[in-house]
Amino acid sequence: MAANPLSRCNGTIYLAADHAGFAHKEAVKAWLESEDYAVIDEGAFHYDPEDDFTDVIARAAIAVAEAPATRLGIIFGGSGQGEAMMANRFAGVRATVYYGGGDEIIKLSREHNDANVLSIGARLVPLDEAKRVIWEWLHLETSPNEKYARRNRKLDILAPVRSVPPPSL
Repeated sequence: MAANPLSRCNGTIYLAADHAGFAHKEAVKAWLESEDYAVIDEGAFHYDPEDDFTDVIARAAIAVAEAPATRLGIIFGGSGQGEAMMANRFAGVRATVYYGGGDEIIKLSREHNDANVLSIGARLVPLDEAKRVIWEWLHLETSPNEKYARRNRKLDILAPVRSVPPPSL
């Protein structure tokens, strides 16, 4: 069986959010730190309604991409969709989206897809629910079933993506 995600990240979690997810990120950061996680905040560092999610999400995704087997990220945006799309542009990142509607996606994202980034739709998910699913996601293990490992390897082989940081815009 794969190692518990908590041991794989050594208690360090990378966070990022745009303006729509800023309040959730700040609250989750304080909560995770109170639970003795080492949190690395990749921004946004202040509320700016004109910011672009791409800038801050790329920083968190790059951090996870540098060591995808040993790092985890939690990112926040309005729907979480664009944020996951950005994160998934980096080799080794497996971002999944949660915007409510049941916890099965949280379970499957870890067990079947070995997700290492969780993207939360902050406009759709109340903070208490976000914390609950984050806690669940952090404590799930990847399935030892070879068919899932094979499929996950094929993601990187058949759909290679950027492996270096993008140029500054």
